[in-house]
Amino acid sequence: MTNPTPAIVTQSAVRRLPRVALWLFCLAYVLPGLLGREPWKGNEITAFGHMLALSEGVSSWLNPSVWGVAPDLDALLPYWLGALAIQLSPSWLSADLASRIPFAFLLGLTLASTWYGAYYLALSPQAQPVAFAFGGEAQPKDYARTLADCSVLALIACLGLAQLSHEASPIVAQLAFASCAFYGIAALPYHPKYSLSALIVGLAGLCLSGAPSFAVLMAAGSGLLCLLDRQSTDAATGRRHAIWLLLTGIGVAALATLLDVWHWRLQALHNDWSYWRSLLRLLVWFTWPVWPLALVTVWRWRLQWTSLHWSRHLVLPMWFASLSVVTGLLTLSAERTLLLSLPALATLAAFALPTLRRSMAAFIDWFTLLFFSGCAFIIWVVWLAMQTGWPAQPAANVARLAPGFEPSFGVFAFAVALLATAAWTWLVVWRVGRHRHALWKSLVLPAGGAALCWLLLMTLWLPLLDFARSYKPWVKQIQTIMASHGNANTSCMMTYGLDIGQMTAFHYHGGYEIESLNDKTKPQKAECEWLLVDNDLRPELSQVVRLNEWRRIQTIRRPSDNNEDATLYRRRTQP
Repeated sequence: MTNPTPAIVTQSAVRRLPRVALWLFCLAYVLPGLLGREPWKGNEITAFGHMLALSEGVSSWLNPSVWGVAPDLDALLPYWLGALAIQLSPSWLSADLASRIPFAFLLGLTLASTWYGAYYLALSPQAQPVAFAFGGEAQPKDYARTLADCSVLALIACLGLAQLSHEASPIVAQLAFASCAFYGIAALPYHPKYSLSALIVGLAGLCLSGAPSFAVLMAAGSGLLCLLDRQSTDAATGRRHAIWLLLTGIGVAALATLLDVWHWRLQALHNDWSYWRSLLRLLVWFTWPVWPLALVTVWRWRLQWTSLHWSRHLVLPMWFASLSVVTGLLTLSAERTLLLSLPALATLAAFALPTLRRSMAAFIDWFTLLFFSGCAFIIWVVWLAMQTGWPAQPAANVARLAPGFEPSFGVFAFAVALLATAAWTWLVVWRVGRHRHALWKSLVLPAGGAALCWLLLMTLWLPLLDFARSYKPWVKQIQTIMASHGNANTSCMMTYGLDIGQMTAFHYHGGYEIESLNDKTKPQKAECEWLLVDNDLRPELSQVVRLNEWRRIQTIRRPSDNNEDATLYRRRTQP
């Protein structure tokens, strides 16, 4: 029995979104954040430290570590990709930019896999719109292509995707390979060979990117769904697909065991209501605006997934999204794990569009127009205040939050930002005009607004963000202090209490050979003239060095961060 579909779509509503426009949306989203910036503090600079160590030959490729510290994630492939990119890049290309290039391609793979996954799900017979008595309903391929376009636009519009997807870190690799596996399972009834290849690449990539348990659960659950699916394939084909997925899951488990990358990171459920409230708040803004549309899909298509004859175009993305969300709520890095749910949620959001009432579509348009136009206006006003000092209040806020920051004017960045703002204005005028309705029109403004604001941040605000998020200004500040008290050009620096990201910054930006005292069993190099100590660990310093051999110079606070202080020492007796 086939349940009635809630989608009523005419052929005119699935007219083609120009490929040039879709490519421009994707390029305007992927490229900003790749060029012109330094590695930012947090997971990116830490991952960059491991990539740099591999490329310099001071770390094992099968057991990456830097200064005796292994990565937080048992991820191999992301560090391999970054290190190989650094080794293969020409001398004129900086190492940090080279390390980001593979991850830009991984973000592109995420967008492409989401498109093809949504396309093949939309080709499902149960996903098709109502057939009209005298014809004129949307044709299957045109309908599927339009919903695939909508899924990519919805993914770009997600607020949580912006920063994390532009970092050179393992989570971007996990996102790309999870999307690849999503496409492989979605296309199984149509292209089994290609789908199996995508599944192997996706699940193995997840295993090598620090998520072997997630990959095995994804394979097992998807195999069970294929076994129970009676609408898209016959029983024999469903069993064959389930066996393929089971064997792939076993292969992934064997690979994880061979490389010893199993690591249980789930935490027990909290009984603190404030913790769950903060998680709920994170889930709401991180997955905006796809979660309301996904809920609309779940409700409007409820007859297609609550009955025994359920539809795979709903159940598969619901399974992927549920697995990612539940895993995210049980891990310490919730927002990074939630990133994996966005392709599936974007696909679910696309299936809401054929069922949306005109009033709901108008609300999405006006809310998006006001929200992103307001954000763009704020970005421009703050940039103007940084350049001219007017308006005074935003300029004072920047000076207070980023003491020592000196604004600079970039002609190219200004031209790109101006062109993007003009394109947004044209898009708004076009959208509010009287044009024939197309399903993708309701997501053009959300995707365009998200791409616009990200591009403005990565052009107009990039110097400020680099100053606030990069360690380079701190390194230069400490080098200046070193120069005023002696030789700042020494090749060696000892550190105590600094994390991997901080030590990587002094090695990369300052050119120092770092000798970490965190490992108290490692012998010290007597020729190191300088010692940098995390200020919180100063009371413990006497346990690792002879204090009478060192003279305290100064405690230096990292610009724009009140919680990151380090104390600089110089050796009293020169070697």
